[in-house]
Amino acid sequence: MAIEPANIEENQAFERLAEPFRREIKLHCYRMLGSLHEAEDALQETWLRAWRSFSSFEAGSSDERGSFRAWLYRIATNACLNALESRKHQQRYLPDQLGPAGPPKMEGGPALDVPWLEPYPDANLEGFADAAPNPEARYTARESVHLAFVAAIQQLPPRQRAALMLCDVLGWASAEAASLLGSSTASINSALQRARESLSNRYSDRRPPLESQPTPAQQRLLGRYLQAWEGHDVNGFVAVLKEDATAVMPPWLQWFAGREVIGTFFAAAWKTCGGLHLVPTSANGQPAFAIYEFSGADKRWNAHSIHVLTLEDDAISAITLFLDPRLFQDFGLVQFLPGDADSELRNPLRHA
Repeated sequence: MAIEPANIEENQAFERLAEPFRREIKLHCYRMLGSLHEAEDALQETWLRAWRSFSSFEAGSSDERGSFRAWLYRIATNACLNALESRKHQQRYLPDQLGPAGPPKMEGGPALDVPWLEPYPDANLEGFADAAPNPEARYTARESVHLAFVAAIQQLPPRQRAALMLCDVLGWASAEAASLLGSSTASINSALQRARESLSNRYSDRRPPLESQPTPAQQRLLGRYLQAWEGHDVNGFVAVLKEDATAVMPPWLQWFAGREVIGTFFAAAWKTCGGLHLVPTSANGQPAFAIYEFSGADKRWNAHSIHVLTLEDDAISAITLFLDPRLFQDFGLVQFLPGDADSELRNPLRHA
């Protein structure tokens, strides 16, 4: 069936208005849902709903682009709220949110039934993550994608989460958020107050400023981390950690606090694994590494885990190891590397 000219023009108008907002809407869905894959589903749902109802959209005469952006956020937020309502669990977690730190050993098996938080590749942040936020926003664009922040807001009830995202991250007025959520301004203010109180118990706002890129000293620190892991150098690994550093490894419930405990655990773990090869990447606005483990049977390096690091000054304060090789595809990385690949050429951090 041929498309009528009017429909062609309408489709082109939709794409012209919608495409510049694709990445920020996907990020909004990720913050709401804590899952890269669910965020992609919510984005597709948003685009389908918006496309189907585009003819009914009435742009403000003074700011068509701004009105359209708000309209997309309304659709996306409601799509996320519907997704959360249909979930068995409305929160996603990191291990340190589910119990105290333990001794340096693993017990039992991975908790595959827990809805774990997923990392967000920085490749999806290009073009808007460093933009100046609305002056009314309490959190910068970079901080609001930081792993600790996203983990904390997952523990808020869905509508409180939405109110906080709209007002404290996007900088919308309470009245605007109320209009979007089909609620009253008083109700939004109440939800926002409860959300802020709950968040303050889970996320400290006295964190060091987040740099858009590691400093030269931090770049050297990352090089030392890489060399310690690839060399199974426990002393070198412990030396780059803060005294009170933490290490979590979803889907395992066990997590570790304190660099000596972390060092003891990995000293034992490295004895049971093959060679390790680290490829620099970035996630949630933080430095990260993709880890490959050498398999003698396959004679190749197999995808193993994604490490997301939190840096404080000249040390690493937190390591989040996502032990899910399927994430490599999301980071644009292959599942395995040939065993004879020249790693020295691939990784400049070895010379840091």
